[in-house]
Amino acid sequence: MSNKILHLSDDNFDETIADGITLVDFYATWCGPCRMITPIIEELSNMLDGKAKIGKLDIDQAPEVSKKCQISSVPTLILFKNGQEVKRVVGVKELDYLLNLINSYL
Repeated sequence: MSNKILHLSDDNFDETIADGITLVDFYATWCGPCRMITPIIEELSNMLDGKAKIGKLDIDQAPEVSKKCQISSVPTLILFKNGQEVKRVVGVKELDYLLNLINSYL
């Protein structure tokens, strides 16, 4: 995984999304589509380095945040701006879609 991707947990989630634009990939290790989107998320993080934060959160390892964000299926991608959810998409999305989505909030 790219070292630019932030690994989020119940402990660091709120602090990480509090400032700026953050895209969080809610995933599970047992989820096939989650594995399919991982290279897309990695490429996105390389393209946006410094402009927006990209994070991954394992729903099985962070049950508090998963419940608070009402994650019912994975992968779920939530875009946060200064700690507030601004957009949510479920399922595998293409790189261009995610790049355009983030750029529309920068």
